[in-house]
Amino acid sequence: MNRTSDLTSAVWRKSSYSDGGGTNCVEVADGYPGIVPVRDSKTPAARPLFFSAASWAVFVGGVKGGAARRTFG
Repeated sequence: MNRTSDLTSAVWRKSSYSDGGGTNCVEVADGYPGIVPVRDSKTPAARPLFFSAASWAVFVGGVKGGAARRTFG
């Protein structure tokens, strides 16, 4: 993963799984081959986290399958 990606022109989108109330908003930026930049919308100036595209796909698949609710809820 390239942790020095230039994100100045990144287009961030909120996760459809965020609560919508403005308190739990995860944002991702598309268009970075092999990596997925992720940030908290409450602190957009903070350094984002970077995940490999494969790891992110596993995470999203787990969320869609309800793994987070079974584990944490």
